[in-house]
Amino acid sequence: MRISSGGIIGIFLLVLITLSGALWGCPSYRVYSQEQAGRAALAEAQSSRQIAVLEAKARLESAKMLADAEVVRAEGAARANRILQDSLGGPDGYLRYLQIQAIDSKDASIIYVPTEAGLPLLESSRLVARPQQPE
Repeated sequence: MRISSGGIIGIFLLVLITLSGALWGCPSYRVYSQEQAGRAALAEAQSSRQIAVLEAKARLESAKMLADAEVVRAEGAARANRILQDSLGGPDGYLRYLQIQAIDSKDASIIYVPTEAGLPLLESSRLVARPQQPE
């Protein structure tokens, strides 16, 4: 099979056109590729922003609910304290009750109780060795 000179020229032109199209299209493809990469980065940034906003809203709602729970707990404790105080004859009785509770919770062998003057009775004489008396 013999190729004529017109066929060689046609193949040459076809290769030349294909090559020039590829060289012309390469910069355009690069621009298109960068544009698509930019759109992808923008979409990722918007998605990350939305996630951050949703997480912040969730933390805010959680903090509000924890604060509400703390208020309810404090109101319950205040109501319980008021009931105890009233049943023990007022604030002085309630403080005496708290003092007794604190003493009961300690594993101490010596307890100092304040006197009327507010000073504790010291047991220093109990710890000093006493001379033995002759029998």
